[in-house]
Amino acid sequence: MDCTVLIVDDHPSFRASARVLLESEGFNVIGEAVDGASAVSETVRLKPQLVLLDVQLPDIDGFDVAARITGHPDSPAVILVSSRDSSDFGPLVSRSGARGFVPKAELSGERVQELLV
Repeated sequence: MDCTVLIVDDHPSFRASARVLLESEGFNVIGEAVDGASAVSETVRLKPQLVLLDVQLPDIDGFDVAARITGHPDSPAVILVSSRDSSDFGPLVSRSGARGFVPKAELSGERVQELLV
């Protein structure tokens, strides 16, 4: 599977571990971003097929970033991640335009693949 991925998270350790995990499962990580503004600009610049997007960013929350990224034709799939549980977010995930949500502790290529199908 050759899916290009942009990882968006303000924690370098999570970006590094997500990159290793996804690349080991056949994903092609083409970039990283540390906040919402750079997530939007890097999505435009790199044109990834998937944006793995943290909900809690220092500038714009991930739900708003997801809505900006997915609001046009040819937009990438967005999967939201957080160290919190999905029940904390209620309907925000579906309203954001994201394909779904995966808790950071449960991140795997298989979970990502399930949301992309």
